[in-house]
Amino acid sequence: MVLEKALQSIVNQTISQNHFEVIVVDNGSTDDTKSIVDSFVKKIKNLVYIYDENSGLHIGRHRGLLVAHADVLVYGDDDIEATPTWLEGVIESFEDESVALVGGKNIPNFESTPPNWILDMWEKGGEQKVLGYLSILDFGDEIQEINPNYVFGCNFSIRKAVLLEAGGFHPDGMPQEIIKYRGDGESYVSKYIINKSYKTIYNPKASVYHLCSTDRMTKKYFAQRSFNQGVSDSYTDIRESKHRNFFKTKVRIIIKKYLLRRDTMLEEEFIRGYEYHQNEAKKDSHLMEWIKRESYINNGSIK
Repeated sequence: MVLEKALQSIVNQTISQNHFEVIVVDNGSTDDTKSIVDSFVKKIKNLVYIYDENSGLHIGRHRGLLVAHADVLVYGDDDIEATPTWLEGVIESFEDESVALVGGKNIPNFESTPPNWILDMWEKGGEQKVLGYLSILDFGDEIQEINPNYVFGCNFSIRKAVLLEAGGFHPDGMPQEIIKYRGDGESYVSKYIINKSYKTIYNPKASVYHLCSTDRMTKKYFAQRSFNQGVSDSYTDIRESKHRNFFKTKVRIIIKKYLLRRDTMLEEEFIRGYEYHQNEAKKDSHLMEWIKRESYINNGSIK
């Protein structure tokens, strides 16, 4: 199971386990997550397991936020394998008190040989590679200040005080059957950091390997990601009282360039997701209340 590899990579960190705690939030799974976590109790000194039956990535993120003792929160997905210097790089970067957010490389861990069109999308970045569909990124081997939008959720380290100040994360990671409740996730927090002129650091020490599973390296998956991004952007626009009119022919959509890559089919899926969410919000008062909720930290369930 991927979680086992993620936890083992934390065991292998270069810094002492006295300097960090590990919180695994089980977001309503029905597999053997609990038994895997239990198998690491003697390997990871400060290990906490939390179960929450409610759907939504923000649920898990906020449960971790509320029980964490540290001043810095390091968010990682269960399908990552951290490099040994991951936490060392995070701590090093936060020694600068003006830094609010830290990321590093999200190195692709391809489960199988990727098709050429994916390799072309990945390699075209040159020295600064990024492919948002698969949450992979490589900006080289130098520490640098970057746009916070390039710190993806699978490797997202933030000062706890800044996250609380922002009001926490917005909804994300919803199952497809309730996708209309999706929000703009950590993108909202990144935007907050930009508006506050806080500093974001890319540190190659703070890097992870991110699983690119075979089922995600398909045009169907990329189309779904584009549709979902349309839902997220509609959510943002409703909260900010904006609206977009899209023309589907002869119009370049200058939005989420790192994700869409100016692909006509993906642009159309983005528009379809955006318009779907706009229509759902117009006819569903409960959804509109959900979208405009001030904070989801203590009230994140859609029930």
